[in-house]
Amino acid sequence: MIIRPKVRGFVCVTAHPTGCAANTREQIEFVKSQPAINGGPKNVLVVGASTGYGLASRIAAAFGCGANTLGVFFERPSERGRTATPGWYNSVAFEKEAKAAGLYASSINGDAFSNEIKEQAIERIKADMGKIDLIIYSLASPRRTDPETGEVYRSTLKPIGADFSNKYLDTDKKTIQKATLEAATDEDIRNTVKVMGGEDWELWIQGLKDADLLDDGCKTVAYDYIGPKATWPVYKEGTIGQAKLDLRRAKAAINETLASVNGEAHVSVNKAVVTQASSAIPGVNLYITILFKIMKELGGHEGCIEQMYRMFGDRIYGGNGSIPIDELGLIRMDDLEMKDNIQNAVAVVWPQIATENVDELTDFEGYQAEFLRLFGFGVDGIDYEAEVEPEVEFE
Repeated sequence: MIIRPKVRGFVCVTAHPTGCAANTREQIEFVKSQPAINGGPKNVLVVGASTGYGLASRIAAAFGCGANTLGVFFERPSERGRTATPGWYNSVAFEKEAKAAGLYASSINGDAFSNEIKEQAIERIKADMGKIDLIIYSLASPRRTDPETGEVYRSTLKPIGADFSNKYLDTDKKTIQKATLEAATDEDIRNTVKVMGGEDWELWIQGLKDADLLDDGCKTVAYDYIGPKATWPVYKEGTIGQAKLDLRRAKAAINETLASVNGEAHVSVNKAVVTQASSAIPGVNLYITILFKIMKELGGHEGCIEQMYRMFGDRIYGGNGSIPIDELGLIRMDDLEMKDNIQNAVAVVWPQIATENVDELTDFEGYQAEFLRLFGFGVDGIDYEAEVEPEVEFE
């Protein structure tokens, strides 16, 4: 079948298997073109490994450090003529490339919040890998089922204390609109923390420790985002911000769990990039289009793979053994984004932005291209008029 992008709001409901594979290979080739990372991990578990920062972390570990990797994710394969999700195609392509390079790579597709998938991962690690020296926690989901009670929690993106209005970019119409989000209830906050906070990260680490699968000196990293003040009411100071505070609470608890194996837990604050999740947050997609234009002009623009290679090489490994953190104890991979000259330039543009000057003041074209690339479209060298088989399986 010929597969074309079908975009509905903030989501593309089709994905191109050949394009996704090529996009994954491009990230692999970037890492292979860089110096090898000294002192990197050997056995890596990535929870949330199929897209974005999770996929980039797996690529950096495998092709930058020569690590064996186990990826856990929840993706839909192709069925009844529908395309698979991009994460499925990405992961099939990653495994193929890793195995061709002589690296161990295995994947588990299922609900990472569940006890069943944790047990599967533990058994796979025992059978194939031995002890783990790095756990990347990059899980993003709109809902979570508590593995003990069966209660289902749904996260929300809402401000706390008062309704909040902010402008956003309607990417379908290329117009600047205004959205108002109503204030969160206490239940909204609790549910979002349950889904996006640190509880599940703790359960993964505790499960691995109980199974005696944590290597001496092991590390674990979870991902966070802070962003500019313009988005704080709905992000940093909203429900998702409360969940990220809980992630930092979990970091301290995990450090206590890891003390007996001389391990350490970290939270990395990453740069704004185009993801399916970020596209749905009012104000964030507009901010990203402005940010991309400014960073491409002033320097320092990075995507997921450039950041994760830099995080592995300059922060977690390859240094003097001490991981640089800020006054809050966080790894700051958003350091280039948050430079004064970048944020000052964003602050100048933000109040000026209007439908009439979107092309002039933003990198709308670059944003749209990056969005479509998430689904395998617009990748150089791919014939999108050619028939392609949507059903792709792991070898």
